[in-house]
Amino acid sequence: MVVLKGIPAIISPDLLDVLARMGHGDEIVLGDAHFPTSSICTHGPREVRADGHSIPALLDAILSLLPLDAYVKSPARTMEIVPSDRDRGVKTPVWEEYQHILNKHSGKHVTMGTIERFAFYETAKKAYAVVATGEEAIYGNIILTKGNTSS
Repeated sequence: MVVLKGIPAIISPDLLDVLARMGHGDEIVLGDAHFPTSSICTHGPREVRADGHSIPALLDAILSLLPLDAYVKSPARTMEIVPSDRDRGVKTPVWEEYQHILNKHSGKHVTMGTIERFAFYETAKKAYAVVATGEEAIYGNIILTKGNTSS
């Protein structure tokens, strides 16, 4: 692997290519270890492998390069907790990590939204790319909407 100045080592050449080719409004999904990445990608999105890496580490590296869309209400969205898990009191501490990383890179509070489970899958099918990660946190999936440098 060729090392470039300023590019975090966790960003693979394939992921760097995806980030560079995405346009304003394009979406990228960071899927946890249980996300059906390959199945979703049969519907069009480009599949990128980042096995063994956590989403917080990837998110931090990606946001050092990728501007978020300032013109949408929620440029970062997670999968909504299903009612049975909500009733059981399932917690999502990884979302707090995401919020911290989002705010750090934007310099302000970023509104993080949620999408119902099956709507999340449908949204993922229309994304520019889906990154398969090794994230094991429950409800670890996140969708980012790319902005432009003036956003």
